[in-house]
Formats: sequence, structure tokens, C-alpha cells
Amino acid sequence: MTAISMDIANMVDMLPHSDQVLVHDLVHKLVLAWDPDFTKMTPEERARIEQAEAEFARGETCTRDELFGDGND
Repeated sequence: MTAISMDIANMVDMLPHSDQVLVHDLVHKLVLAWDPDFTKMTPEERARIEQAEAEFARGETCTRDELFGDGND
């Protein structure tokens, strides 16, 4: 979290709960106005998901045992 985000979070924490809800709703509305298709994924996360989906489509998968072992460790 950036220093600005931390500062904002600390200020919001000082408010009564009802005002915290108001601030949350306002920020949510501002984010949706800025990006109506807002998701919680970063561009890097989106790229990693797309890469994984492409690998899966090509059949580049592994078994659970390959990832975690066979449970007899």
C-alpha cells in the first residue's frame, strides 16, 4: 500500500462507523466512474491469468501429485 493510501486509511479509521461507510460508498462510486469495468485484478494479474489459460488450452497441465507430492512424504 502506498503512503497516500495508508494516510487515507488512517484518516478514515478516525471517523465514526457511519461516516466510514459513507466514505467507502463515495470511493466506490468514484472508482466506478473512473473505470466502469473495474475489477480487483492488476494488469500483471490479468496477464498471468491469460498466460495460464493459454497453457491450459494447449494441454500444458500437471497433476496434483506433481504439484504437491503423493501424500506419502
